[in-house]
Amino acid sequence: MRIDRRIVFAGLRNAVFGGRLTQGQVEGVEAVLTRFSARGWADPRWLAYMLATAHHETGGTMQAVRETFAATDEDAVARLERAWRAGKLPTVSTPYWRRDEQGHSYYGRGLVQITHRENYAKMSRVTGLDLVGQPDLALRLDVAATILVVGMTEGLFSGAKLSDHFYGAKADWTGARKIVNGRDRAAKIAVTARTFDAAIRAGLMV
Repeated sequence: MRIDRRIVFAGLRNAVFGGRLTQGQVEGVEAVLTRFSARGWADPRWLAYMLATAHHETGGTMQAVRETFAATDEDAVARLERAWRAGKLPTVSTPYWRRDEQGHSYYGRGLVQITHRENYAKMSRVTGLDLVGQPDLALRLDVAATILVVGMTEGLFSGAKLSDHFYGAKADWTGARKIVNGRDRAAKIAVTARTFDAAIRAGLMV
């Protein structure tokens, strides 16, 4: 199966991105499309939900970001620490952003944000790169796209995977949020995912 990317981007420009696509948004979508295609085409709804997840996690930029959208490592750590001390992170028992003995911080990075040292180690095996020793590699777009596609396809984030929610006639657009983060913003992401799905299907070529 092939896809006409011109048709897809034409559909996304107005439906998802408000009439204008930045270069960064184009590059982000392209990175996910390329990684998804390289694994061999599966259900187009998988691709739509991946892109919608990246759209949500990156604030619509489609670029790999730091947690809290901080511009620097130091700022991300400081913002998380302040939020935690103010009681704004009630589900966090261990401050995962605090630096280890080597000075590394394992706060969220990417198109879908990975946190904690053990998840950086897991994604090191997926990417073949030392994300534990160099966690900012998760901000590289090709690396972030690999983490997104492989992680959601194989259930490496929560145990849930795309094939649990999209197969045959089943399309659980809302429940699929469990692949990454429980029910957080599930309905909103479901709407975005359906929009991505319509654009992708318009561009499919047998």
